[in-house]
Amino acid sequence: MIVYTSEQAVIQNLKDAGCDRKMVQRFLELGAEGTTGEQLKLLDIHRHRLLDRIHLEEKRINCLDYLVYRLQKKESVDE
Repeated sequence: MIVYTSEQAVIQNLKDAGCDRKMVQRFLELGAEGTTGEQLKLLDIHRHRLLDRIHLEEKRINCLDYLVYRLQKKESVDE
């Protein structure tokens, strides 16, 4: 378990997670206001956006895999 000992560590973690400057600032503002629930919502929204991007890339990979499969199948029939 990672325990954050400083604001800088939290900022770095958010950046590493792909959060932009605006989101980092908002997260810190919410923390200063003591609204942990709102911070969690913000993180959840970002997480869902990342998952959406992953799913899109998975779909693209599946399309490529299907094309490779079809080409390999055609090649084995032609031999």
